[in-house]
Amino acid sequence: MSTGTSRTDAPERRRRRDPERRERILAAAARLAASRGFHTVGMAEIGAEAGIVGSGVYRHFDSKDAILLALLDRGMSRLEEGAADVLARGGSDHEVLSALVRDHIAVVVVENRAEMAVYHREVHMLPEEDRRSLRRRQRHYVEDWVHVLTPLRRDLADSELRVAVHAAVGAIQSTLFYRSGIPAERLSEQLDRSAHACLGVEPH
Repeated sequence: MSTGTSRTDAPERRRRRDPERRERILAAAARLAASRGFHTVGMAEIGAEAGIVGSGVYRHFDSKDAILLALLDRGMSRLEEGAADVLARGGSDHEVLSALVRDHIAVVVVENRAEMAVYHREVHMLPEEDRRSLRRRQRHYVEDWVHVLTPLRRDLADSELRVAVHAAVGAIQSTLFYRSGIPAERLSEQLDRSAHACLGVEPH
C-alpha cells in the first residue's frame, strides 16, 4: 500500500525550489558580470556566488550564453512590465509621462542596477537573432514614451520626439557606469529633473 508521499512529493518540492534557485543564479551572474565583464565569469564562479555547486547551474541553464540571454530578457521584461502598468493606470499625459520616467529610474538606479549594466555592456555578445529581438522590444518601449510625449510637445517633429525620448532614457542610464556616491533617493531626484529637461516637460 502506497503512502502517497515519497515519489510524488520530491518532484513537487523540486518544482517549488527551482524558481528561487534560478533567480539566485541570475542575480549572482549579474553581480559578477557587472563588476568584471561577463566574458571573464565562469559557470563554477556563478554557482559559487549563488551558493550552488557548479553542476547545479546546468540544471537551469545549458550554457553561459543561456544565462546572459535570460538576464537581458529579464531586464527588458521589467521595463516593459513597468511601462504597461503605468499606461494601464492611466491619468493625464503629463502624469503618465512622469510615471514612465520614474519607473525607468527605479529600475536602473534602485532595483536592477547590476542587471541593467550587464544589459547595456553585453548585449552585443548575443547571437544576431536574439539581439534583433531585444532591439525590437526596445523600439516598442520607446514608442510608448513617444506616444505619451506627442500631445505635450506639439512643437516637435516625429523624429525630434524620438530624439528627446532617447536623450531622457540615456540620461538615466548613463549612471550605470558612473558611481557618484550620491544616495539613491537624491540621485533619483536629480535624474528625474534631468530626464524631464531632455523631454522639455516639467516634472508632474
